[in-house]
Amino acid sequence: MEHAYEDRPVDLVTALARARSPEEPGPDTSPGPAVRAWPGPPRPVPEAGTGELDLQALLRLSLAASDGSGRLRPAPSAGGLHPVDAELVVGPGCPLPPGRYGYDPRRHRVHRLGREPDGTLPGATVELSVTPRRTVSHYGHRAWPLMLLDTGHVAAALWLAARVLGACEPVLRLDGHAEDPLAAVHFALPEWAGEVGPLEGTYRIRPEGTRPASGAPTPRELPARRSAPPPLRGTPPQDALRAVLATAVQASAGELAWCAAVGEPQPGLVELAPDGTLRRLAAGEARPTLAVWAARQAWIAQAGAVLLAHGCPTDADAPRIRRVHLRAGFAAHLAHVAAVRHGLAARPVGSWQQADLGAALGAAPGRDWIVHGLVLGTTHPDEEKTS
Repeated sequence: MEHAYEDRPVDLVTALARARSPEEPGPDTSPGPAVRAWPGPPRPVPEAGTGELDLQALLRLSLAASDGSGRLRPAPSAGGLHPVDAELVVGPGCPLPPGRYGYDPRRHRVHRLGREPDGTLPGATVELSVTPRRTVSHYGHRAWPLMLLDTGHVAAALWLAARVLGACEPVLRLDGHAEDPLAAVHFALPEWAGEVGPLEGTYRIRPEGTRPASGAPTPRELPARRSAPPPLRGTPPQDALRAVLATAVQASAGELAWCAAVGEPQPGLVELAPDGTLRRLAAGEARPTLAVWAARQAWIAQAGAVLLAHGCPTDADAPRIRRVHLRAGFAAHLAHVAAVRHGLAARPVGSWQQADLGAALGAAPGRDWIVHGLVLGTTHPDEEKTS
């Protein structure tokens, strides 16, 4: 992540400061191929046998292109550019022979890259890296935080697929220490569920804390998930807003805080209290300001609610920047699914400029920046057209 697609070194601290500034990106350039060209012939992922990890279903529900158009839409991505690439490290107990594979989401095929590393555990690890050129082509200097958020969203898509299939709880590595891969998700076989192995320093998320009480999404729902196009109007009911905020807070694992900007009858910012209720963080209409901060997307000023992940101070080092943005993407993805389960329309918003939330609320500047957003509404755009 510290290297641009031109292979020039990039200081992530400086890159984030520039992304947060009002500086406009330059003209678009070519994004290059939408999918990484893996070497070697493609091969299908075989169906799982008895006692094997169902890699075919995991990949189909998380990473595979979800319709015949070839657009890569299984997880949200800034500008629909999808910079995240996936490599599989396969151990014993999988339908594929042990080894390292590159995954092609358009054809739902893998390319064998070589043997598995020594000490590879049973099951499979999906390692996530990025091809920066895809996102830089449109967002220029604003691309770096967006690629990290995209990676967090993809990690969440993998995590959800495992939960939907009833597999052992995946082990996440979103610690921010590695530049390549940026993140990893390990899927263990049942008898190895307690083993962490090469993913030392990771932590698990309680599944019951990261999905709404009505239950996890079904296998049919995951491939059909979509970011609702704007506008997203209508204030979410209090119980739905609480559930979505609770999902985001739990999935963030303490790396960042969440609040929500709401409108009438009492405009302001609310956050989740320890007892699960909503408490007022600040009074006053915040959505027009958020619309300006979010790359001047005017429709946000009329949104039903805007969830905000905030933290990552100006003096954060590169590992912390990676860690916080990965967690923000992961948490926003789970919150998005929770919102849809509550009948809400939802759309992530990742590009924020001059969005120093702490300073706006009277605290010291540079300590509490908006990292990610999730816009909610009760009215879907297609419903508006027919009303």
